[in-house]
Amino acid sequence: MSFFEDIAAALDSDGIESRVHDNTMFVPITSDLEIQFVEIDPHLPAANVYIAAADVDEDDEDFEAVLVSVVFSVEDAVTTVADHVATDQVVTVLRDLLESTDERIADLEFFHDADHPTLVRAEVGDNSEVQVLVEVVDGVPTALVSFVAVGETFEDLIDQAIGELWESDAEAQLTDEDRQRLFDNISSEVAMATEEVLDLGTFTDFDRLFDVLSLAADHAADWEEQLVPFDDDEFDEPDVYDIFGADDIDDADEDDLDDDDEDFDDEDDEDDDER
Repeated sequence: MSFFEDIAAALDSDGIESRVHDNTMFVPITSDLEIQFVEIDPHLPAANVYIAAADVDEDDEDFEAVLVSVVFSVEDAVTTVADHVATDQVVTVLRDLLESTDERIADLEFFHDADHPTLVRAEVGDNSEVQVLVEVVDGVPTALVSFVAVGETFEDLIDQAIGELWESDAEAQLTDEDRQRLFDNISSEVAMATEEVLDLGTFTDFDRLFDVLSLAADHAADWEEQLVPFDDDEFDEPDVYDIFGADDIDDADEDDLDDDDEDFDDEDDEDDDER
């Protein structure tokens, strides 16, 4: 069998369709996107891998296929297809979240995190967020969901930090970009120091994901009230020795030592009397 025939057979066993025309294999990922394998060496074997818009005539001036990798085995080809399918699913879920395409999350306005492109966040309650991190884990699109409650002192700490930043002696040397960068760093540090996180679970079933997000929006106020910061000063650490009775053991040991000393003294007195 040829390289493409082997790839086609392996994809077919995974329920993925493909077609071959001349030296190119076409594997549809979505109705708008496809993977193209272009054979460059039938003996090695080797094939270039392209991502392209589906159902586009190659003579179309707007047609453009982007080279993304090269595969040298059937296993590489199947893994490449699976990775792109999973990545497309991640993009689809993120788009659904950002555009609130499902009525269950119609009241949630998700936005991209500034630092993590696959993390989206939505404000809920008075001072909280629902955060959804969507990534490919072991080839499977997966959503990690968290409820983050920011402490009531967050805004006060931010205002204090802003005041110190803008009134500092170094104000003359700081540009607007410098101040913004410092403010971002301070905001991040303050948030980490004041937030409480409630883990809502990991999901590969995205229909269930939307149910969970809807529930999180409904229970945000209740969770906010219960997620109070844990203050170590309010709880005395237990005395480990008291728990295991070590103090009693120490007292018993001391009593035994005292008894031994008395016995030893009595023996010395008896020896003196005999002499």
